[in-house]
Amino acid sequence: MKKGTLNIKKWFLVGITAIAASAASGVGVAAGQQDFTLVNKTGYTIDEVYVSPSSNANDWLNDVLGQDVLGDGENAKIVFSSQNEICKYDLKVVYDDKEEVEWTDIDLCKEEKITIHWNKKTGETSATFD
Repeated sequence: MKKGTLNIKKWFLVGITAIAASAASGVGVAAGQQDFTLVNKTGYTIDEVYVSPSSNANDWLNDVLGQDVLGDGENAKIVFSSQNEICKYDLKVVYDDKEEVEWTDIDLCKEEKITIHWNKKTGETSATFD
């Protein structure tokens, strides 16, 4: 597993009712305060993204990308139900080589953008939060 480090501007993650597929397809979904944009600046393709309330870290929900992948330089808008009141989430990304990185206890009610980076020299993945 690649080690996830927090170069924190702020915390991030997604949620139980994240509906990335609906947002991408243009289906109307009421936005939640946890909505954020995930940006891939790793140099690699991200195959899967999981978000779970922080208290359920070992119980990952469905891949919020669905059938899609997040290529290097691409971004995905992660949308939550407006009825969801949970703010603290854990995030896991899975690269196309099946390596995984996790971040915990991210307050998505305060974050709008999470950018994931990979440092070739250290071999570590980090995230910045805006």
